[in-house]
Amino acid sequence: MRDAHDRGCTIALAESCTGGLLGAEITGVPGSSAVFWGSVVSYANEAKCSLLGVALATLETHGAVSEAAVLEMAEGVRRLSKADVTLSVSGIAGPGGGTEDKPVGTVWISCVAEWTNPISRHFRFSGNRGAVRRMAVEESLRLIRHVLGMRSPEKPG
Repeated sequence: MRDAHDRGCTIALAESCTGGLLGAEITGVPGSSAVFWGSVVSYANEAKCSLLGVALATLETHGAVSEAAVLEMAEGVRRLSKADVTLSVSGIAGPGGGTEDKPVGTVWISCVAEWTNPISRHFRFSGNRGAVRRMAVEESLRLIRHVLGMRSPEKPG
């Protein structure tokens, strides 16, 4: 979170499969309250639609675990929070719920910031439910750091 503080940025999240773990990781850092708006845990599709404004058509066409859904989730939490950087994550942690096209371990992450185009990442993690969720958190943090690194540090003055 030091990167966000040094660059004068705020961060907000929209979490599905991580169920608040990503927000917990961020708030485990002393001083995170200076940069962290919060996290919307939108586990159910109804929450994605009603809280974040994800279109029902997106979920019906692409599913909740898709690039289209995480992009809409990230934009939705940006509208709510007015944060500089927003990130969303959705996936299938297992042990059930996977399909041939989207097996257990499938995760989509999207990050939105005004100084770059939205960035989405697709992963297929292996391991049990806890491992998939942990890897989703790690990759989410990596993407936030990457996007923050694309912005110049805030100049004092």
